[in-house]
Amino acid sequence: MLPQFLPNTIPNWIGGAQVEAQSGEVFQKVSPHSGVQLYRVASSGISDIQRAVQIATHAQPDWAGMTPVRRGELLLNLAQVMRDYRDDIAAVVALETGMSFCAAQAETAVAIAQGEFMAGEGRRLYGRTATSATPHKYASLVRQPVGVAGLIIAANTPIANIAWKVFPALICGNAAVVKAAEDAPATAWLFGRLARQAGLAPGVLNIVQGLGEQAGAPLVAHPDVGVVSFTGSTEVGRVIATVAAQRLAKVSLELGGKNPLIVCDDADLEKAVDWSLLAAFSNAGQRCAAASRIIVFDAVYGQFRDQLVERTRKLRLGPEDGDDLGPVINERQLNHMLSAVEDARKKGAAILTGGTRLGGAAHGKGFYMAPTIIEQVAPRDAISLQELFGPITCLYRVKNFDQALCMANDSPYGLTASIHTRNIDRAMEFTRRIQAGVAVVNGGTHGSEPHMPFGGTKMSGNGTREPGREALEVYSDLKAVYINVSAEIH
Repeated sequence: MLPQFLPNTIPNWIGGAQVEAQSGEVFQKVSPHSGVQLYRVASSGISDIQRAVQIATHAQPDWAGMTPVRRGELLLNLAQVMRDYRDDIAAVVALETGMSFCAAQAETAVAIAQGEFMAGEGRRLYGRTATSATPHKYASLVRQPVGVAGLIIAANTPIANIAWKVFPALICGNAAVVKAAEDAPATAWLFGRLARQAGLAPGVLNIVQGLGEQAGAPLVAHPDVGVVSFTGSTEVGRVIATVAAQRLAKVSLELGGKNPLIVCDDADLEKAVDWSLLAAFSNAGQRCAAASRIIVFDAVYGQFRDQLVERTRKLRLGPEDGDDLGPVINERQLNHMLSAVEDARKKGAAILTGGTRLGGAAHGKGFYMAPTIIEQVAPRDAISLQELFGPITCLYRVKNFDQALCMANDSPYGLTASIHTRNIDRAMEFTRRIQAGVAVVNGGTHGSEPHMPFGGTKMSGNGTREPGREALEVYSDLKAVYINVSAEIH
């Protein structure tokens, strides 16, 4: 059911006001569950981006002129308003993504926690003091804002993704222009409304709806955008990095993953199956940190495979709280997955379960991909290398720890990784040698906390980290300050 507070056309927030795209153009947002239109969305273009950046540029000095403590107080207000309206936020997230209301509530709680943590950084926006080789000279480092932050949001966990970028960008004293995810426009719109309610000055936070090429590209290219943060595919990340490099803008890229989960011969198999199901299939596998490669020791391969397949076939698909996973975000994404699975099958892969689009009265009108497990694929096959961003995982058989680690690292990506073992020596060696930004022992490949940095190596990013205190490095610059004093004291 469409919440009554949503407008028929989702507008932009620019300068504290709700405005349509200057062209008057719109696009449709449809339900991933039913395929029916939910509402229309402002289809912004370069003129809308230019106006948003101009207003953000004018608003930024006053925002930066506040003490970091005061900025933190206002951002804490926003987090508290989000808590007051958490059911409304969750309802919109569930509507736009097709996830259950319960899952959307959990995501909203993560976003609120991120806001509360980052608001506290207003009292910890530390530089540092240093020493000087010159007598009567004092040296220190202070943080200063970059200016205007261009934030490009992904739709898989939309309110969490917004919080990950907006709160650290603003606490550092930047103004922000958010390019909302085209598949989750109302989530961004509602966040903008709550920000105004929380007391953020007009122009400090601007939210622009639109498609990537029409709205995202001009935001990346705008000469007054000092830092660009993007979460999405590696392919688009490369383009963004290239464009931003032409004007030497700061860039933060959180990109794809093909994340390994290793099951050793001494693993607690029941827990390993539990975590594999969650890591591979929760949120319909639409996580950059999803476990899409499950690497299993020979000694337990058959037992683990049979348990995982049996449990997977029992998963319930739908948008209700009793369901295990919902649809994927749009039909284009679904068709891409189906094509990749069919290509793997033609090349000799065995589809143990799933591999098809769900039909019938309950699922046929939506974008439901059956949870899919594939075996008999090689580590360098296309399906082993390509991020599909859906409920699809592949099984691989290995002899021992060294072979498992080698296979885990034999990937163009390096975002997250997990191992299941009772051997502490093996676990510690895994955390040391795995080529990933996040290493987990006896858990899933997914899951992060507001105070911990997240990001990857290789094609999974450009070395930056969000969230955690490390996000401050993205959204602030360091200024070295030297003060020379007289040796004579009167």
